[in-house]
Amino acid sequence: MRTFRMGNAGALAVALVAAIALSAPAEARRGGSFGSRGARTYSSPASTGIAPRQTAPVQRSMTERGFGQQSAAPFGRSAPARSGGMMRRIVGGLIAGGLLGALLGHGFGSFGSGMMMALLQIVLIGGVAWLLFRLFRRRQAQTPAYAGGMASPYATPPQPAFTPIAPQGFAASRPAVQDVDIAIDDADRQAFERLLIEVQDAFGREDYAALRERTTPEVMSYLAEEMSQNATSGRRNSVSGTTLIDAEVAEAWSEGATDYATIAMRYESIDVMTDRASGRVIEGDASRPTQATELWTFVRDARTPWRVSAIQEA
Repeated sequence: MRTFRMGNAGALAVALVAAIALSAPAEARRGGSFGSRGARTYSSPASTGIAPRQTAPVQRSMTERGFGQQSAAPFGRSAPARSGGMMRRIVGGLIAGGLLGALLGHGFGSFGSGMMMALLQIVLIGGVAWLLFRLFRRRQAQTPAYAGGMASPYATPPQPAFTPIAPQGFAASRPAVQDVDIAIDDADRQAFERLLIEVQDAFGREDYAALRERTTPEVMSYLAEEMSQNATSGRRNSVSGTTLIDAEVAEAWSEGATDYATIAMRYESIDVMTDRASGRVIEGDASRPTQATELWTFVRDARTPWRVSAIQEA
């Protein structure tokens, strides 16, 4: 195998590549954040004594973004911001690509000459980027702002307002969901603790039927996905002995006929990864329980009791 020796320039290039790679969003897994919190899915849950730091909104969800919330800026208003972001990405890509190529000495001989060419390329690319940015801003400034009341010379005559007729059973426009805070009693708390233990144990046993009864179809799909991935790789996530240490209500509310409750839960369990064939422990300690703090959201309606609808790592 060929071995490469890197000087300062090579180390700088590797550091730049690492920084770019780390900026990519990581895919959420079990212990991360998935599910639905209704209209509050993309809002951070309230902080509690158990989870004092602000928890990020749900990362993986099938809930439509903006569901139950007021719509964003009117159609067409956000185009300049998107274009500006695209320009920044283009310029950043040009600078990163040119800098990497020069620092690695592609076609320029030694690293010393590569560094000189890198500095030269930074100046040249910076000038090109500045020109592109000026041209873009100039063209944008010359574009008539028809939305402000000035009619376009090619505008069609005003048309009568038209309201699309939605199919029977569907609303043409979804109004904002009005949520109302609700109280959580001892029976609810007991149900939450029971679901925590039963869902954890069912996941460790890979008991699909038990999980299906205690979670929403969305949460079940994420758990089933992880169990399938573990099985494909010949591993198994064994979870047992779950014990709730402390819990606190972060938020509890209703949306129409549906109730939600987000609970900060600190618990301990024996959580290890084992080899599926031999049962040998690959990760974790089977003799020592570990603690975790998570936010679990539960949902119920007139037809179903409390079920797990979201899990977020605190």
